Parts: sequence; structure tokens; C-alpha cells
Amino acid sequence: MDQTNPAPDPERNSGLRPSVGVPPGETPPAEDGLSEAGPQETYNPTKGWSKGPTIIIWAFVALFAAFCVAFAIAVL
Repeated sequence: MDQTNPAPDPERNSGLRPSVGVPPGETPPAEDGLSEAGPQETYNPTKGWSKGPTIIIWAFVALFAAFCVAFAIAVL
């Protein structure tokens, strides 16, 4: 792997002076921000679950609880 010095050479780069550094006119302006950097989000799903899947899940939970209670009574 080539090990080169990452620091710029002041004699080869224009605008870079050994005692002063880079003059203000040669640096790019600072970035504004990243608020508009990504793609525009057009689909934003609703929060929470709808009533149908929630009712189905609770029905399975109730059936499982009833089965466990019936099995416990049958074993005693």
C-alpha cells in the first residue's frame, strides 16, 4: 500500500501559504443542512393497528387462555 503524506504541499498547491494557510476566498461555503437530502416521503402510514387484526389477536389469546383453564381443570 502506498503511504503518502495526506497533508497538501504548500509549494505545489495554489493559494496555500505556509504561514497563512488557505485564504478565505478559496474555501467552499459551509453546507446549509441535510433537511432536503433524501427522497421525498409520500407515504406515511397511520399510527397503531386497525381494529380488525387487534380483535383477531385478542380472540386467539382468549381461546388459548380458555384452553389452558379447561386443561388445568381436566388434569385436577
